[in-house]
Amino acid sequence: MKALIIEDEKAAVRNLKALLKEVSPETEVIDVLDSVTDSVAWFETHTAPDVVFLDIHLADGSSFEIFEHTRIDAPIIFTTAYDEYALKAFKVNSIDYLLKPISASDLRQALDKLAALHGASGSGESLTELLRSLQRRGRYKTHFLIPYRGDKLLPLAVDRVQFFCIADGVTKAVVSDRESYVLPHTLDELTESLDPDRFFRINRQYLISRDAVRDIDLWFNNRLAVNLKAGTDERILVSKQRVNEFKIWFGGD
Repeated sequence: MKALIIEDEKAAVRNLKALLKEVSPETEVIDVLDSVTDSVAWFETHTAPDVVFLDIHLADGSSFEIFEHTRIDAPIIFTTAYDEYALKAFKVNSIDYLLKPISASDLRQALDKLAALHGASGSGESLTELLRSLQRRGRYKTHFLIPYRGDKLLPLAVDRVQFFCIADGVTKAVVSDRESYVLPHTLDELTESLDPDRFFRINRQYLISRDAVRDIDLWFNNRLAVNLKAGTDERILVSKQRVNEFKIWFGGD
């Protein structure tokens, strides 16, 4: 197993290497980095390791900044002297969170979790897809701030939105027949930032919530027409090339 250590304290690096040699002698430490800048550059030019041991406070900032600049397709075991970052850590690819000073038993348990994750996923490829999903999920948008009456911002929860659409050249979030809001986002941006388990881009003009669907009509040439609970002035057809994908998504399979 190949491990990458991102840690700016030399004593902590020595301790972790010694523990790895004791607990998992087959693990090879392929590199040690001490900064956000070096870590971003490393992930841009190297294949992902089997595990990353990541301290939260680095020489040039917080390690969470790394995720803002590059994608890490590897399991992460956080190592830190502070426990207030635990919740934030688990919004990325974290499988464990070890408080310093790290003990051999803590490290062994974390590696056991990693082994179980590999076994449950069945292959390295499916593990990578799982980690990507976990990383994205922590970033899905849950609320919007909508400009309202010139001098106010109105909070809008994503859970209230029935669908997003392009109308009259602008993007709208439709809550009901009588309530909709203009958003400064494209549908492409919304598709990337919203949970795909809840929202589906059925065509170029509509991004809909599963909960918004009243019923579905079978249409010509194996097309589908979606009728939404919040009415629209036009018939909404699922793009022909997305019909099968839509059926799978809607069924939750």
